[in-house]
Amino acid sequence: MKVEVLPHNPIWRSKFEDEAKLIAPVFGDNLVAIHHIGSTAIPHIYAKPIIDILVEVKDIIKVDEQSSAMTALGYAVMGEFGIPGRRYFRKDDATGKRTHHVHTFEVCTPEVKRHLAFRDYMIAHPEIAQKYSELKRQLVQQYPNDINGYMDGKDGFIKEMEKTALIWKTLSDSDS
Repeated sequence: MKVEVLPHNPIWRSKFEDEAKLIAPVFGDNLVAIHHIGSTAIPHIYAKPIIDILVEVKDIIKVDEQSSAMTALGYAVMGEFGIPGRRYFRKDDATGKRTHHVHTFEVCTPEVKRHLAFRDYMIAHPEIAQKYSELKRQLVQQYPNDINGYMDGKDGFIKEMEKTALIWKTLSDSDS
């Protein structure tokens, strides 16, 4: 599988908004919030052109009842897919190219906090976001057809930035 990162595209925001409008009714009154996460949510950095969506729900077990509705929207139902407490869905376009990931968690879980803190930290610290962007561009050169090599190459940076972001978020929240 060819790994591709592209310069930031402002259309990614509207693609998120369009998809959020499609999936929101699926979750009904279980829905708490829908967030744009991942690199496509961070301005001015390179990203794989896949829209990552984080859905917060009141009850994660009720999400299982919505699997057929997500399938009807073109999503593959992936279950927890390696992260306990998550319900993960992914969508490809007509050519088989991945377009969307939906990560669903119960409201206020550590996973939600981690994803949102990382995104917000990167937006608030564009110089760090640019380092992340450069790392991704280097990894694509190093692993042009190896998504696992690419992902493994980002892992250390992401984990370090998540720790920093969570501390930053805690301090920011205490200042408010």
